[in-house]
Amino acid sequence: MDIISHLTPFLPPAGLTPFQIEQVRAYLDLLLKWNEKTNLTSVRQPAEIISRHFGESFFLASSLAQVRTAAAASTENQFIDVGSGAGFPGIPLKIYSPHLQGTLIESHNKKATFLKEVIRTLKLTNIAVFSGRAEELAKSATGQASLVTLRAVERFESVLPVTAKLVAQSGLLALLIGSAQIEAAHKLLPAFAWDTPRPLPLSHSRVLLIGKSRTDN
Repeated sequence: MDIISHLTPFLPPAGLTPFQIEQVRAYLDLLLKWNEKTNLTSVRQPAEIISRHFGESFFLASSLAQVRTAAAASTENQFIDVGSGAGFPGIPLKIYSPHLQGTLIESHNKKATFLKEVIRTLKLTNIAVFSGRAEELAKSATGQASLVTLRAVERFESVLPVTAKLVAQSGLLALLIGSAQIEAAHKLLPAFAWDTPRPLPLSHSRVLLIGKSRTDN
């Protein structure tokens, strides 16, 4: 399968390096293998997995790279991915920006085990899996990051306020959500300064919404 052609709509002209493409290929192979026995994703077709999961994640990663550069972001390079599931968008974010230090939050044991296997197989460094709930990490001494990501989850309106507590002061919160959830995000987190939603390529209703924390959560 031509991975590059499926990812092209989601990436800037520079695209990915050959090494990054091989990481994507190895990740996809592992996901397809595990998905036969463990329900990691309801999307079964490789091409659709690349476009829907990898594509959206890389669109987030490339957009954030532009935002952080334009804003002259602090030297803090830590991110937290809430409800990482099969690793989206957290692991593609790490592949795209390998200098970032990441924590993937996943309370489901089998999914957490899968994430650890992906990290081992891809030989990713400075990235860990937190096998618990976001509420638990938020209460810890190291429970905040300059970047927090969240992809559409169940109970969005109850998960979002907890997710916001993980965002350090002046940090960024990046949401991959349906356009119908934009209003809820604005109402639930009025202390965030929200950018204009960015429509996701090849989607009629999904967007990337990026907000900046203006208070100490």
